[in-house]
Amino acid sequence: MSKNIETVSSFELPIDENLEIKRCRFLPENIDEKDTKNLKRISIVTGTHGDELEGQLICFNLSQIIQKNINYLNGIVDIYPALNPLGVDSITRGIPDFDLDMNRIFPGKKEKSMIEANAYNIIQSLKGSDMVIDLHASNIFLKEIPQARINQDMARYLLPHAKKLNLDFIWIHESATVLESTLCHSLNTMKTPCIVVELGVGMRLTQNYCNQLTKGILNLMKEMGIWNDKREYYVKEPIISTNKQVSFCNAKASGIFVPCIDHDRIVKKNQKIGEIVDPLQGIVKDDVISPCDGLVFTLREYPVVYEGSLIARILEEVI
Repeated sequence: MSKNIETVSSFELPIDENLEIKRCRFLPENIDEKDTKNLKRISIVTGTHGDELEGQLICFNLSQIIQKNINYLNGIVDIYPALNPLGVDSITRGIPDFDLDMNRIFPGKKEKSMIEANAYNIIQSLKGSDMVIDLHASNIFLKEIPQARINQDMARYLLPHAKKLNLDFIWIHESATVLESTLCHSLNTMKTPCIVVELGVGMRLTQNYCNQLTKGILNLMKEMGIWNDKREYYVKEPIISTNKQVSFCNAKASGIFVPCIDHDRIVKKNQKIGEIVDPLQGIVKDDVISPCDGLVFTLREYPVVYEGSLIARILEEVI
């Protein structure tokens, strides 16, 4: 079996430490690095935000499956479990001590600061992949169903691939909402296709979601000719947001949010989603009401809310 642990970026830190970004590369049996020119390549990246841990389990799942079934491998699989290892180690969303969101500094610059040069090295390592899957969890406040988020300018090309990923939902959003300094946007601009997948909740592992997406990535690998498992992968047909409006429910009062529905459920217009309560006075300060019929694909996980806090996102008219 050909499994290579490689360092794609390294910088010295104080107190004899190093900032190192590593990847694990899997190659088919009896294939050498110099013979990989005609092989398709998929890259799985995660850990850009240190408090998003769902991708850690997905990387482990994929690595285990590939190692146990290396005879199925017919391409290159690169796994990058921690683009922000300092953040993962300290459970910090951004880069510790730099007060930076790593997903706001791509594509980086080679001759600039350590952090910008590190982003540049990551981009150079990923550039040329036939597909990049950029794995994210939500933050500690919100829980997300497994979903892809695609810029409408890239939807024509990326949507057929995203449908193979065994997701519940594909959110096609307007170009105006795209942050140009993200890893995904930078790669797509360089003609390296990248799909952002978001699932679960921050600082936790949602094992059923992780297992679901692992199966989807294997299915996509099979469609790309990278994975030669002859078994059929039965994957979900995702709901797609095209021509559907996403509505937002925000808190109208501060307090403790107590949901009265489960995540990933269909609701009716004017249906009660939950309550915002005041434990001191023992009163209900506000009933959170759905503004439409639709699917609750985002739901508040952290109960403390303030006026304006996001409670839920609902994809309209999914009945």
